[in-house]
Amino acid sequence: MAGPRLRLALFALAVAAGLLAFSVLDVLDTRDVQQVVDGAGAFAPVVYVPLSAVLGCLLVPGPVLAGVSGALFGTATGTVVTLSASTLGAVLGLWIARWAGRDAVADLGHARVEAVSRALERHGLGAVVAQRLAPGVPDAPLTYAFGVLGLQTWQIALGTLVGSAPRAFSYTAIGASLDDPTGAGAIAGAVVLILVTVVGAEVARRLFVGVRAAQRGR
Repeated sequence: MAGPRLRLALFALAVAAGLLAFSVLDVLDTRDVQQVVDGAGAFAPVVYVPLSAVLGCLLVPGPVLAGVSGALFGTATGTVVTLSASTLGAVLGLWIARWAGRDAVADLGHARVEAVSRALERHGLGAVVAQRLAPGVPDAPLTYAFGVLGLQTWQIALGTLVGSAPRAFSYTAIGASLDDPTGAGAIAGAVVLILVTVVGAEVARRLFVGVRAAQRGR
């Protein structure tokens, strides 16, 4: 039992370090990422998808990666690239978390944790969609939480594909319009982002209320 728990503890420390490095200290220079991808020529979009997925798993903020995608490939291609990378990164993150901490969490046998795991079995897809839509909630840490709680691969993949699509467009369009911040692309991205924030907050609230009601009804 010590092995799985130690692995979970080390994984939690690694996630905390990633958040500190990329979200607080901002150690990644996006220009370096652009230079690496530019060197791939015509294969740049194909190269950027796995690169962005891995950087997302390392806790590089999604809006930054989407903005780089927009700057490199434009709004249309960039949105496809961003969404592909987000979905791939979510699946990879889920698998990493499942390997790192699922056994330890299951061994804990905590009643509340088990209740959340059972709720995810039934509402996992909706939970992922709601989280991806919810404002101000970073994707990667929640992906790792979903992984240790036993979410299925298809749920994280489909939920990310559906829930991340509006924000993928928004941040990519804004990134593609950095040279013209008052242009149509930037405005469209900002408008969609505002709408997603409002809708996402309401979807998350409704899902939370529904899960709590179901738990009380037992």
